[in-house]
Amino acid sequence: PEKMDKSCTLLVHYDKGTPAVAKEIKEALEGNDVEAKVDAMKKAVMLLLNGETIPQLFITIIRYVLPSEDHTIQKLLLLYLELIEKTDSRGKVLPEMILICQNLRNNLQHPNEYIRGVTLRFLCRLKETEIVEPLTPSVLQNLEHRHPFVRRNAILAVMSIYKLPNGDQLFVDAPEMIEKALSTEQDPSAKRNAFLMLFTCAEERAVNYLLSNVDKVSDWNESLQMVVLELIRSVCKTKPAEKGKYIKIIISLLSATSSAVIYECAGTLVSLSSAPTAIRAAANTYCQLLLSQSDNNVKLILLDRLSELKSLHRDIMVELIIDVLRALSSPNLDIRKKTLDIALDLITHHNINEVVQMLKKEVVKTQSGELEKNGEYRQMLIQAIHACAVKFPEVASTVVHLLMDFLGDSNVASALDVVAFVREIIETNPKLRVSIITRLLDTFYQIRAGKVCPCALWIIGEYCLSLSEVESGVATIKQCLGELPFYSVSEESEPTETSNKIQPTSSAMVSSRKPVILADGTYATQSAASETTFSTPTVVQGSVTSGNLRTLLLTGDFFLGAVVACTLTKLVLRLEEVQPSKTEVNKTVTQALLIMVSMLQLGQSPASPHPIDNDSYERIVLCIKLLCHRNDEMKKIWLESCRQSFVKMISEKQLTEMAELKAKTQTTNAQPDDLIDFFHLKSRKGMSQLELEDQVQDDLKRATGEFTKDENDANKLNRILQLTGFSDPVYAEAYVTVHHYDIALEVTVINRTKETLQNMCLELATMGDLKLVERPQNYSLAPETSMQIKANIKVSSTETGVIFGNIVYETSNVMERNVVVLNDIHIDIMDYISPAVCSEAAFRTMWAEFEWENKVAVNTTIQNEREFLDHIIKSTNMKCLTAPSAIEGECGFLAANLYAKSVFGEDALVNVSIEKQTDGALSGYIRIRSKTQGIALSLGDKITLKQKGSS
Repeated sequence: PEKMDKSCTLLVHYDKGTPAVAKEIKEALEGNDVEAKVDAMKKAVMLLLNGETIPQLFITIIRYVLPSEDHTIQKLLLLYLELIEKTDSRGKVLPEMILICQNLRNNLQHPNEYIRGVTLRFLCRLKETEIVEPLTPSVLQNLEHRHPFVRRNAILAVMSIYKLPNGDQLFVDAPEMIEKALSTEQDPSAKRNAFLMLFTCAEERAVNYLLSNVDKVSDWNESLQMVVLELIRSVCKTKPAEKGKYIKIIISLLSATSSAVIYECAGTLVSLSSAPTAIRAAANTYCQLLLSQSDNNVKLILLDRLSELKSLHRDIMVELIIDVLRALSSPNLDIRKKTLDIALDLITHHNINEVVQMLKKEVVKTQSGELEKNGEYRQMLIQAIHACAVKFPEVASTVVHLLMDFLGDSNVASALDVVAFVREIIETNPKLRVSIITRLLDTFYQIRAGKVCPCALWIIGEYCLSLSEVESGVATIKQCLGELPFYSVSEESEPTETSNKIQPTSSAMVSSRKPVILADGTYATQSAASETTFSTPTVVQGSVTSGNLRTLLLTGDFFLGAVVACTLTKLVLRLEEVQPSKTEVNKTVTQALLIMVSMLQLGQSPASPHPIDNDSYERIVLCIKLLCHRNDEMKKIWLESCRQSFVKMISEKQLTEMAELKAKTQTTNAQPDDLIDFFHLKSRKGMSQLELEDQVQDDLKRATGEFTKDENDANKLNRILQLTGFSDPVYAEAYVTVHHYDIALEVTVINRTKETLQNMCLELATMGDLKLVERPQNYSLAPETSMQIKANIKVSSTETGVIFGNIVYETSNVMERNVVVLNDIHIDIMDYISPAVCSEAAFRTMWAEFEWENKVAVNTTIQNEREFLDHIIKSTNMKCLTAPSAIEGECGFLAANLYAKSVFGEDALVNVSIEKQTDGALSGYIRIRSKTQGIALSLGDKITLKQKGSS
């Protein structure tokens, strides 16, 4: 027979460093020092908890500890008695336990109420009827003790004794006595315990008591109200027909003073009923608690509850969107993020204006406050407003101008979000084009971020269409570049002065050269000017002469120089179309050429912090050549193709968003062959609508075989691992189930010999972030029989772990122990990671932050780039973030970004860069980055193993 696992009734932290020795404990217990005795008893309890049996201490404790009058020692003695084995191998109570009975009886009649109370509490944990039986009269006497501490523990003791195998014979009339006690009891805790006893042992009596005191329920103590809710949940499961009267009680409890009770009420309402009134009441309760509770963890839990309601009852939650948004008043970013996520899913045509109005107010607030997280919060709000404007284009006009004030934001990330938003809106809302361009040209000088300028310049180059717009576009760029040339020859000859003259006072810049990952996944050395501080816009207006573009160019940002050249080229080409006067066009061309030549000159002069990079140099030279030899073919490419690519990118983005939405909503649709319920034809016999639906669904599941799924068994066979050989005396195989933080091993052991295996033990050890939960137990296995042993292992991070071990046993004729070594079990990282989606910007931010990188060289027999990428995606269980259009076609080169998240919330980033060699083979690298070493290494091993392309 399988040995039952012992239940553990108490947990104490145990320091394995210095295990106590039984002999020392014994000496301390025999002495007279109370402090030493307390310490020794604690050590004894620890040893017992850690699986030691220490039988030699029992008599010492009976002789020297039982008589002690010290309360701490008496309490520790009860803990010791709770832990020791009280029965022999056949389940009979050990004879020495009689010694304890007498002591317990004395304790139950002790003049001190503390001793009585803790002893009664100890009785709650005794499972041996023979020990408890002689104590029952004393327990019953304590039900009428004057002190509430004794009474409340006496009630619990009665409850646990009544629940023992023959407990109802020991206390035949316990429910009646407790019911009587309940009607007279004044102490709130004792009252709660009495009601709990009736609820667990005599539910009918508890229900009668509840229904006869319905009016008083709202005045009862918080702990008693919690038990009432538990009783209601239990009764409604067994008798759903009576739900109505109980829901009334819950609704009345919603006005209770205790937050915990209100929270439980809302949860109970949702679990019992789908009626709109009930759901609305629950959602309102959660919203009230969200505002009244100050603890951030509580707020996060409430937002989780609201999120669950949103997925089940969206139409009701839509009404409460403004109440949910009030949680934005919390300064915690996690709470704000969760709140915005919930609200964005609840936006409809009716509430969009109200929501956007509220978000605009919040954006304005972030300007005034001095909170350190204001920049990040503003970024979140901008992204939320962006999402609103994409879903409902009509609100774009109300927000775009407010957001354009933040183009010069000191938080570069939120300024980038604004400029991306403006770029998308100007394309999707043609009506707003003129006003956006006018506003952008007016505020362009305020943009101080090297990453925001190129995007803003692109918008100017693409969307300045009329003559006045093109002219003011050119004028704005000229103004922001300042006087030409960028340096004079005299300055160049005196390098000591240059540093003072070049660095403008309006902003402090730090130039950094580092590899940056581009949109296609390749690396580029970009000279990025990262901003540290900005002066206030007023100062900038005063010093327009040193414009923002000039400032950035002088710090060596030549990528921006190339963008300026391209923008000017586009503006000139467009000017040709809209300006009838040739001389005006030529004038502008010469100005543009002068600017480009000056930038090249600056890039090659010692006055620049570092020389111009080749990419930017070639780009500027191309623009110069183009302006000198203009033709229609080139004009078409520059003025039309760029925009078409952008339009394609936006439509692709919308398509993927639509596909995701479809995937989300698809599950709830009814199938064409779904059963139609004709409720009128079913016998009703007092059944509620909910019950009818439930019964029909169960019938349907039985008919379609949904209760008995066979594919799991086939799946199960795939996961069985052989641990020993067929010729070993003991054959073992394991079935491994991985469930988030737990790994369950079911090991089947078969005795292949003709002898009984005694003290057979499965010893396991782990490597990696795996921890064994229980100590191994000994079993006896008869000849040619089998048994199943279960082992649980806890996992704390995503990495490939290894479980190894052996089976040890004894046989009757050989005294020494035999060992069979088991095969290692490798826990696969694929069980922990699942494909996930993140924005390109978030991917790049994480790529820059994560310190662990694993670089795997491509080594495969596959010859097609796309096929190899699909193979890697399949074998790593990741999602490809690169758009399909970006990796279409044949060019002999492919770069893609993959992303996945682990069940522990860790991110895994992969960049695949491959190129086709002349001989047809693929070469390149797969880079894996993660915050923790485990994922990077495990994924690398997985890819190395699978990339060949065999399986």
